[in-house]
Amino acid sequence: MKTYTPLSEQVILITGASTGIGAALANYLASQFLGIRLVLAARNQEKLETVATYCRKAGADVLVVPTDIAIFEQGKALANKAVEHFGRVDALVNNAGYGQMGPVELIPTEAVQQQFQVNLLGPLALIQALVPVMRDQGGGRIINISSLGGRLAFPFGGLYSSSKFALEGLSDALRMELDPFNIKVSVIEPGPVTTDFFAVAAQRVEQAVTNPQDTPYRAAFNRLEGLEERTSSRAWTSERVAQVIVRSLTDRNPRPRYIAATGGDILLFLMNKVLPTRAVDAFWKRFYGINEVAKDWQNRG
Repeated sequence: MKTYTPLSEQVILITGASTGIGAALANYLASQFLGIRLVLAARNQEKLETVATYCRKAGADVLVVPTDIAIFEQGKALANKAVEHFGRVDALVNNAGYGQMGPVELIPTEAVQQQFQVNLLGPLALIQALVPVMRDQGGGRIINISSLGGRLAFPFGGLYSSSKFALEGLSDALRMELDPFNIKVSVIEPGPVTTDFFAVAAQRVEQAVTNPQDTPYRAAFNRLEGLEERTSSRAWTSERVAQVIVRSLTDRNPRPRYIAATGGDILLFLMNKVLPTRAVDAFWKRFYGINEVAKDWQNRG
């Protein structure tokens, strides 16, 4: 008979743990589950150490492993260090990720590759390294942090959504493949979150697209600047999303997907099941300013 190990006795590996959702999750686990063992990974060691200090004071045993998840070998090394230190990993939370915004036409190959390396190939490296460990120890959990953008595509988010669509497809296959080994796979789908997501997205746009105002998408780029403000009223805190992740870690029979967004279930139902594609397209084109692109382009002529 399969037994359930209390979360306080588990080893949890969290990527992207230096800020945002990852840091909030680490802090929450440390404060609520005395004695829990945490493996915290991200690129910024200084920020990681700040999170680790809080967690240790709360009673957690913490291993900090600075890692660039975009580098496949570093992901494998992270898994190995976690197992070497604690002897096991009970749950992997693939949280590290970012959104490459901008029109698909203009995103350079290097930025496309980086998006998929961080959002898909990095999680894959950890999964491949830890599945044998989890199988040998009798089970485990893999939690992949996706997005509502992993179920809905929208203008200027083509690269981000495609990476998250891929992560969700990978998760669905893994859920079935790993079930015989008592390894449970779940996806978390946040909506807008009050993190530095939009600041990072804006930075990535600047790095990827030279002179946005000189492109045919100028009107939509102008609209993009106010995206955070337009979504702020429905944004969740990182701490609130972290509590949903904890549910996926503690539910005896975890769900395939957990939506972490106000009205997210209704939005997905309407967009994917009820409204015609033309109506959905019209909504997103207005929201992201694509409907203004044609007029702006004609006026230039």
